[in-house]
Amino acid sequence: MNELKHRILTAVKADLADIEAALTANLTPEVDFVSRVAEHILFSGGKRLRPLLMVLCARMCEYRGSYAATFSIIFEYLHVATLLHDDLVDDASHRRGRPAAHTLWGRETAVLAGDFLLARSLSIASRTHDMRIIQTIADITENMAQGEIHQIQKKGDITLSETEYRDVIRRKTAVLFQGACRVSAFLANAPEIQEKALADYGYHLGMAFQMTDDLLDYIQDSQTLGKICGADLREGKLTLPVIHALNTATPSDRSVMIQIIQNPCFSEAEFQHLVGLLYQYGAIAYTRNCSDGHVQAAKTALMVFDHSSSRDILLKIADYAVKRES
Repeated sequence: MNELKHRILTAVKADLADIEAALTANLTPEVDFVSRVAEHILFSGGKRLRPLLMVLCARMCEYRGSYAATFSIIFEYLHVATLLHDDLVDDASHRRGRPAAHTLWGRETAVLAGDFLLARSLSIASRTHDMRIIQTIADITENMAQGEIHQIQKKGDITLSETEYRDVIRRKTAVLFQGACRVSAFLANAPEIQEKALADYGYHLGMAFQMTDDLLDYIQDSQTLGKICGADLREGKLTLPVIHALNTATPSDRSVMIQIIQNPCFSEAEFQHLVGLLYQYGAIAYTRNCSDGHVQAAKTALMVFDHSSSRDILLKIADYAVKRES
C-alpha cells in the first residue's frame, strides 16, 4: 500500500503542486474571514484526488491548453463545500484529524463558507464558456444535495436497502468523481467514446472509494482514520457492511445488532462486538468484493485509451481506492 501510494505521488508531484497553487490563487474572497474558514479544511491534508483525476484524464485525451489545473479545482471546492455542510448535518466534531469548522466559528459561518465554495466552483466553470461543463457542475451539485437529503431521511432506518444505499453514495460521491473525469473530455473536445469511458471510470472509482471509506469506519483505528471509529453508526448512517450483516444474521444476532445500532451512545465493547458480527456474517468480505468489482470495472473502462503514463497512473489510482488506509 505505501509503495503504491509513493509511486502515485512521485508521478504526479508536479501536477499536485500546480493544483495547490491554483487552489490558493482562485480562492480570493472579498471578505478575508471567508478564506480563513475555507482554508481550515481546504488545506488540512486532502488528497486532491478529484482535481488530479481531471488533470490526468484531460492529458490522456490530449488536451493542449494550459488551464487544466485551474479548471480542476472546481471539483476540490465542490468537495470541500460538501464536507463543511456534511459536518454540520452530522454534528461531527472532527474532520481529517482537526476540529470541524463549525466547532470553531459557528454553524452559520460554516454553512456560508460552504455556500461560497459552491458558488466559486460555478464561477470557475463559467470561464470555460462550455455549457456542457457548466451543466455538469450544476447536475453534480443537485445530485449531492439530494443524496444528502436521502441519507438524512433514512438516518437510523434499519430497513435501508442495499439499492438505496448504492443510490445515496452514487449521488453523494460517485457523481463528483464521474464529473471530474467527464469534464476533461469536454475540455479536450474528445470523441464520445472517450467521454463515456471516462464517465464510467469515474463512476466506478467513486463507488469503490466510498465503499472502502464506509468499510474503514469498522476496521481502522481512529488515529489513522482521522475521525472517531463508529462515527457513521453514531450519526445514524447505515452503510453496506451493516446492511449486509442485518440481511444475513440470525434473528438473535440481528436483534443484538439492532440494539447497538439504535443506541448512539453504544460503548466501545458493544462496537467491537458489532464489528465481530460483521466479520462473522461475511459483511466485511462482501463490501470488499463489491468495491473490488467497481475497481475492475473502472480499469476496464480505460482500455479504450492507448497506453500512456497518464493511463498507468489512473489504473494505479483505481487500485489505491480500495487499498488505502484512510
